Amino acid sequence: MAKENNQNPKFKISPWLVYGVILGALLLFSVFGSGFDLNNPRPITLSKFHQYLDSNQVAKVDFNKSKATVYLKESALQNKSHEAVKNDVFGKLNVKGPHYFTEIGNDELFEKNLQEASQKGLIDDYEKEPDSAWGEILSIFLPFILIAGLWIFMMRRMSGGAGGGGGQIFSIGKSKAKLFDEKNDVKVTFENVAGLEGAKEEIQEIVEFLKNPEKYTSIGGKIPKGALLVGPPGTGKTLLAKAVAGEAKVPFFSLSGSDFVEMFVGVGASRVRDLFKQAKEKSPAIIFIDEIDAVGRARGKNNMSGSNDERENTLNQLLTEMDGFGTNTNVIVLAATNRADVLDKALMRAGRFDRQIYVDLPDIRERKEIFEVHLKPIKKSEELDTEFLAKQTPGFSGADIANVCNEAALIAARKDKKSVNKQDFLDAVDRIVGGLEKKNKIVTPEEKRAIAIHEAGHATVSWMLEHAAPLVKVTIVPRGQSLGAAWYLPEERLIVRPEQMLDEMCATMGGRAAEKVIFDKISTGALSDLEKVTKQARAMVTVYGLNDKIGNITYYDSSGQSEYSFSKPYSEDTAKIIDTEISALIENQYQRAIQLLKDNKDKLVALADILIEKEVIFKDDLEAIFGKRPFGKIDENLPETIIE
Repeated sequence: MAKENNQNPKFKISPWLVYGVILGALLLFSVFGSGFDLNNPRPITLSKFHQYLDSNQVAKVDFNKSKATVYLKESALQNKSHEAVKNDVFGKLNVKGPHYFTEIGNDELFEKNLQEASQKGLIDDYEKEPDSAWGEILSIFLPFILIAGLWIFMMRRMSGGAGGGGGQIFSIGKSKAKLFDEKNDVKVTFENVAGLEGAKEEIQEIVEFLKNPEKYTSIGGKIPKGALLVGPPGTGKTLLAKAVAGEAKVPFFSLSGSDFVEMFVGVGASRVRDLFKQAKEKSPAIIFIDEIDAVGRARGKNNMSGSNDERENTLNQLLTEMDGFGTNTNVIVLAATNRADVLDKALMRAGRFDRQIYVDLPDIRERKEIFEVHLKPIKKSEELDTEFLAKQTPGFSGADIANVCNEAALIAARKDKKSVNKQDFLDAVDRIVGGLEKKNKIVTPEEKRAIAIHEAGHATVSWMLEHAAPLVKVTIVPRGQSLGAAWYLPEERLIVRPEQMLDEMCATMGGRAAEKVIFDKISTGALSDLEKVTKQARAMVTVYGLNDKIGNITYYDSSGQSEYSFSKPYSEDTAKIIDTEISALIENQYQRAIQLLKDNKDKLVALADILIEKEVIFKDDLEAIFGKRPFGKIDENLPETIIE
């Protein structure tokens, strides 16, 4: 059970509240500064005041050098001339006052007049207020004080957001890394990481280095300085790092490569220095930099826009901190990226990242383990077989499998089910791979027949070819951006031979070939098919060296530097040969598909008719028309994928 956090949440002041208080203070100052009072005193002229004074209506006067405040007698308030000041702002009789105020020119002469009126009994009392300059000082400096306070508040917020702590403007160069230690409860452990056995073993060894370094240093070994996690997106690189943070009993600093990047010059290098300074103070420690390619790209490669000095300075500082004078061996750096080809060679060398751990897409056994992890919180039916689910998801990453489980639960909830069953998972796979069904999409009968012929062509050709993946299901219900789709059962091969690639190309061209055979016309519906076979043919000729005329030559550059080059790695004559061979490969398979479909035209039409009637057909419908597949028994447990 996770520990409860008994600490009170930090109180945060809304900036809008501060703005409101400042605005209110300015309004109050402007109102009170203009002589406002709850008793609603009114301005009068000095001659009018003397008229009230001579008629024995004034009870009291308070005055200073420039202003006099007048209080009337209660009897005088009954006079209609004082109707405006008779009541206060609450509507009650304003006996206490003040009632009027007036500007005076000469305070000495005004005081002499009041003294004479007092001797005559025309006024009860008068008082001269002591001279004070605070009112004038406050009226002059208060707006500047409020503006300065607002500026300081804004600067503290900006520096706090950019610098990560301290609340000062100069903290912008501080590291934004989040620290995980014994005070932070990280729930992810190695038990939550399914599959990835090789990567887990190496990562666990790094944790062991820091827990028990004497075990390795006692025989002369050195603790590795860094490990780089490389692999496709969604394979679990960040999850492995979270597991390290949960397992390690040492401080763990986590941040992203983009956290070093800032609009101010020199901030990135300053943050790198501060990060390693904090790590060394808490050593032994682990630093994890996610998406390190944001700051670790190769220097000076991009000839188009020139080098980015700020990013390169940040990278140089990172290189120095990882392996330079004064570095500490008790700090291990973990990093993750799916673009290892663009990283700087100096960053990749031994002594900085001693180990490169490749986190590949999971195989069928690892997918089963991943399913078991993600199915724990889901209410699933008892007959659900995780091995079957693993076989239905070839090429899926860990993130994809998590998405399948969540999508299956949503589909089951949408159908008001109490548990998730096998069909919900199959629907989830279809939803993720093919897209959402669009049953209300308007398709004319002519278009529907053309789509059915196209998909039946894929199914027929793939059924007749030995190395083509056998079919599982065909649908003409629009799904995502496709008008129809076919699901196949490909083998998970480690190597692919030319005859296998040619059969796959022929099956892919079966859709357009069927349109040609039946209608003697072709349409734009084969765009995705053409894109796929063109990539396959180009790979055969230029990458894998499977073409006789080009020979055993590859133009593939695994370092990724060719994208920055203006010139092609082959001559114009070779380019013509490549284009000719690619076109010949595709056309030969297209003609091969046409011949296969002509030989089985009646079966093709029968399959299309069934497809129009049912909209979705399965392997059993093909066996009813074509008979058993002539190339051995189909393994029912083979995984499935989709080819449009």
